[in-house]
Amino acid sequence: MRSAPTILHLDMDAFYAAAEQAAKPSLRGKPVVVGGIGTRGVVATASYEARRFGVHSAMPVAQARRLCPNAAYLMPRFALYRSVSEQVMELLGRLSPLVEPLSLDEAFVDLEAGGVADDSVSARRAGELLRVDIRAVTGLTGSVGLAGSKMLAKIASEQAKPDGLVLIEPGTERELLGPMPVRILPGVGPATGEHLRRAGMTTVADLAEAGEDELVRLLGKAHGVSLYQMALGHDDRPVVAERDAKSVSVEDTFEVDLHDRVRVRNEVVRLSDRCVQRLRAAGRSGRTVVLKVRRYDFSTLTRSETLRGPTDDPAVVREAAGRLLESVDTTGGVRLLGVGVTGLADFTQEDLFAQVASELAEAAEEAEDSEAGGAAGGVEPVTPVPEPPPERRWLAGQDVRHAEYGAGWVQGSGVGRVTVRFEEPTSPPGRVRTFKVDDPDLVPSDPLPLVRAAGDQAGSSPASRPKSRSEVADSEEAASEEAASEEAASGEAISSP
Repeated sequence: MRSAPTILHLDMDAFYAAAEQAAKPSLRGKPVVVGGIGTRGVVATASYEARRFGVHSAMPVAQARRLCPNAAYLMPRFALYRSVSEQVMELLGRLSPLVEPLSLDEAFVDLEAGGVADDSVSARRAGELLRVDIRAVTGLTGSVGLAGSKMLAKIASEQAKPDGLVLIEPGTERELLGPMPVRILPGVGPATGEHLRRAGMTTVADLAEAGEDELVRLLGKAHGVSLYQMALGHDDRPVVAERDAKSVSVEDTFEVDLHDRVRVRNEVVRLSDRCVQRLRAAGRSGRTVVLKVRRYDFSTLTRSETLRGPTDDPAVVREAAGRLLESVDTTGGVRLLGVGVTGLADFTQEDLFAQVASELAEAAEEAEDSEAGGAAGGVEPVTPVPEPPPERRWLAGQDVRHAEYGAGWVQGSGVGRVTVRFEEPTSPPGRVRTFKVDDPDLVPSDPLPLVRAAGDQAGSSPASRPKSRSEVADSEEAASEEAASEEAASGEAISSP
């Protein structure tokens, strides 16, 4: 524990939803929900306007739509969120060499290690300047907590939300923590919280009064001792600059339960390949393959297999995940599938003989194909008839660009039509227009930056903004046009305020 509040915790406010509002002027000040937009999607983040209706993260989107039907429901745009996160993390890096990211929108900073703070006054000044810089660079807001430990700094940032700063003076920890619920402490989840409640402990003060011996008896030595120390306000965990990932995984929830065993197997293969792509992108390999299956009745099963050595070979992961699937009964239907790799390492140690056998099999297959071609005796190959391309699918919130109207985002799609609102982060709210889903002039686009670079005046770059005919000339005319376009784009159309 430190004698000065020099550990800072930053938590960006409703990060995904706030980034969408900053990118889409027509949604500012209105309820926005980001997450899976299908019937089985889950809310990733809800704007504060949507939270007033009871919408919160991890809630099924179907429930959110019932609570707040007029919100804009958008798919996540991680390319945008990552770029904004990089800007925020760069600002934190200017404060200290010890920055511990927890996610795209959350991090601890050791201000003392950076030499920018050694007491309450300098720590508060650093925190306030950080909030100003974040707003200037990204256009978003973040909440800051300052304390003498990581646990208390995180609690402080939660109290500061939204767009605030709370500093907990060292020495006031027990008084502050006492009346708080036990779930406020790290490591106390629903199961532990219920266990403590049955023992008559609902507040942090109850834990402190119960004593270490009683908590050890209830929860075991390691957890009991740790929880007692935290109940007293003690937390000596350091800020660690590099957090080593423990696993890499991907999962998908399906709109309709999968009953076809072949389809389930194909999905496992696809997820295995995606998982390996992430694994390789991180420059890692893993020793244990994990399969996750959520069935029609919401029961969730996990199976794992530990290999002889770390691997980043997609064939090895696919085969292991396939073997794990054989041990799971999927006859009632599958709602969710996931594939992960744990036991990460920075090297691979594949079975040499298996690798050689694989190469020999490939060579034999190539030779067989070559012989078959020679035996055909020069017969003309049959040219397959190309299948018609599938209908283009546009997702709510997706960035697009039109050859005539410029940059915009998909407001909704359905019945062969797609509705696009043409606006950019630094423009006024824009008009909406409806096109055929296969309009050749409409193409996907990369996200535009939320804040223009210094010296880049609004409107100075014609290629980066909609053309004049797509701008709002009159609010009543724009509203009328929007209503007509939304009526045309039913089906997957979002509810846009």
